[in-house]
Amino acid sequence: MNVHIESADMKKNEDGHFIGHTLFSIEGYKDSYELTFFSKRGKEWDYSINFAKESGKEEDLLTIDKLIEEDDDLFDQLLDAALDSMEPTASE
Repeated sequence: MNVHIESADMKKNEDGHFIGHTLFSIEGYKDSYELTFFSKRGKEWDYSINFAKESGKEEDLLTIDKLIEEDDDLFDQLLDAALDSMEPTASE
């Protein structure tokens, strides 16, 4: 499965929680998607998935969500793209 990451970002908010996004597309699917990540400490991650641009087929969105949920390597690839975009802080 070929994944193309279009952009990614991650930051800590004023409470020290991690909030990030990865925009990506997967070969064989017409639309681009955006994952939004959230973690209080950077260890356990919650995410939500949306269409990155205009709405597409809901069936495809649900299929991609299931892929991400079941494929740890895919999830890690998308999360790592966001984490890699973070600039180190003075305390790190």
